[in-house]
Parts: sequence; structure tokens; C-alpha cells
Amino acid sequence: MDQTRAAKPSAAAYRNLAVATVGFTLTFWAWDLVAPLGSDFKDRLGLSSFEQSLLVAVPVIVGSLGRVPVGALTDRYGARLMFPLVSALTIVPVLLIIPARNNYLAMLGVGFLLGLGGTTFAIGIPLVNSWFPPARRGFALGVFGMGMGGVALSGYFTPRIAEHGDNLPFIVVAIARAAFAALAALLITDRPDRPVPADPLATRLGRAGRLPVTWELSALYAIGFGGIVAFGVYLPTYLKTWYDLSPTDAGTKAAGFALVTVVFRPIGGWLSDRMHPATVTAAALAVVALFAVLQAFDPALYPIGTICFLVMAAGLGTASGSVFALVSQVTPQPQVGSVTGIVGAVGGLGGFLPPLVMGAIYSAKDSYSIGFMLLSDLALAGCVYAYGRMRTAKPA
Repeated sequence: MDQTRAAKPSAAAYRNLAVATVGFTLTFWAWDLVAPLGSDFKDRLGLSSFEQSLLVAVPVIVGSLGRVPVGALTDRYGARLMFPLVSALTIVPVLLIIPARNNYLAMLGVGFLLGLGGTTFAIGIPLVNSWFPPARRGFALGVFGMGMGGVALSGYFTPRIAEHGDNLPFIVVAIARAAFAALAALLITDRPDRPVPADPLATRLGRAGRLPVTWELSALYAIGFGGIVAFGVYLPTYLKTWYDLSPTDAGTKAAGFALVTVVFRPIGGWLSDRMHPATVTAAALAVVALFAVLQAFDPALYPIGTICFLVMAAGLGTASGSVFALVSQVTPQPQVGSVTGIVGAVGGLGGFLPPLVMGAIYSAKDSYSIGFMLLSDLALAGCVYAYGRMRTAKPA
């Protein structure tokens, strides 16, 4: 057996994986703080459906685009510096929500800064990738990806904490971010032999951008992870508007959706360690396409609608795990951070447009069916491309 594939991860590898996953979880909670309270902001500020969608989508687009420079900076300076630094900086916009919450423009500005929380994905992926051998990488990256469960934590706990005080969720999250920043500074370490690029940031990003596989993976990730982000930020609004659920109940249901995606992300990575990641991706997206069509017919929430959402969550979670297993296979190690930044950015952007589209469609047509049919079309296209093209992709 190849020595690299046979190598067992060290204790340091598992320590870094555990700490990075906790940090990713807390950061995603901060990144998603606005969405579970979206209906409250809508009522408080008198917003239209589109204005509410824009409010919850702004952190998504900023956090997504920010992954590009943050990933490249992680290649250069390492996660030991970047993780605690970004974690500490995220505290600022979390606390700024308190004075900004009664003004729509101020909230948009805070949402812009809150997007910083979404960039830690591009820090953790190269960190985990460097510590784990190829045969264990898919599962390890899937475990780290479980940090997107911060969306589930936010959906479940944020509205419940808010019932005990309007400002309490932001204070709790700020304290958690500060504690983790200190923990990360003590426990996160870069692999001693990790390659450190000497080229300027723009040169490295340009080199990653010229790899065709970067954009092929970006498109697939925009469907898989973008779908997760889109549901994470808009599902509470959809459930409240279409099924007339209370904000707390809608947040609970959205948290359940996010939890399923969290569970299935490492399953996608685990399957990708045993079969080609592109095959896993294709199968997962085929499932999403089918159940998105079923949901487009507006079934009752119990049981058909609930089944549709949970199965779509499983498919999107599996695809997200398998796509990044594919990234680790076809990307040169020194460029993993840069490529991760671009792929993660496009994936996050994949979650920016659907809430806006869904809000605009509902405002115009009083229906969400068109949005679910569009999701089905995208998932089917990704299924065909993953199976027909990406199974033959080779490292550049």
C-alpha cells in the first residue's frame, strides 16, 4: 500500500480538526445571526419581502467574496494567525447589531461587516487538508464542514435567546467568539512542513483562477453548498410566509434542515474516500433535483413537505462534502487555500441569489413554485456535469 495513503493522522491533526470545527461552527452562527430574526426585522422596520431578503443575503455575499483573499492569506500566513484574528474581528459586527437594529440602512452596513464570519471556511480547509493524508482527507474535510451546523444552532437558539432579551443573542455570540479566539491562539498549529508560497497575493489568485478545475468545482459547489446557504437564510421566511408558522417554529424547522446537512456532509466525504467523489456528487444532486420538483407542487408541510426538505438537505449536505473531497484530489497542495477561497466564494454566492429570487418571485407571483423548479434544473445540470466530466478530472 502507498505509504502516503497508509499514513495515520497524528494527534495534532485531530486536535486542529476539532478546534477548527468548533470555530467554524461558532463563526457560522455569527454569520447567520440576522436570518432567524428576519421576520422580526421585517415587522420592526416595515420591510417588503425583497428588502427582507436583501437584509439576510448581504452577509452571505460579503462572506463569500471575502473567502478569496482570506484563503490566499491563509496559504501565506497560516491558520495559526488567521483563525484567531478573523474570529476576534467578527465580534465587532456582532455587537454593532445592537445599536443598528432599528435602522434598515445601518443593518445593511452591519450585515456587510458580519460577512467576515463566512470567511473562516477558507482558513479551515487548507489547515485540515495539510494535516490529513489523502486516504483520510475526504472524511476529515467532511467533519470540518459540519461546522456549517452553526446555521442550525443559530436557527434554533437565536430566536429562543431573543425571547429573554432583544440584545441577548448578540451578547452571547460575542462572548463565545472571544473565548474561541483565545482558544484558537493557543491550540491551532500549522503543519511544520506546509509549503509557504512566496509569490504575491494577486499572482497566486491569478494562478488558481487559471486552473479550469477551479471553476468547474466552483459551479458544483455553488449548487451544493449554495443550496444549503440559501435554505439557511430563507427557509425561516418561507415557512412563516407559506405555511404560517411562528418565527420560533419556523426557526426550529430550519434548524432541523441545517442539522441534516451537517450530518450528511461527512457522509459525503466518507463515501468519497471509497468511490469517486464525482459519482457521489452526481447521485446526491439527482436526489435534490427530484425532491425539488415535488416541493414545487406545494404539498402539505406534514408529511410530504417535511420529507422533501429533509431529503433535499441530505442530498445537498452529501454533495458539499464530496465536492471538497474532489478539491483535495485535483488541486496542488500549495494552492489549496487559494482554490478553496475561490470555490468557497462561488459556493457562498450560490446562496446569495436564491433568497433574492424567491423574495422577488413571491412578491410578483405570490408563489414559490418557480424557485423550486429552478433549483431542480440547476441540480440536474450539476448531476450531469459531475458524472460526465468530473470523473476524468486530473491534478493540474
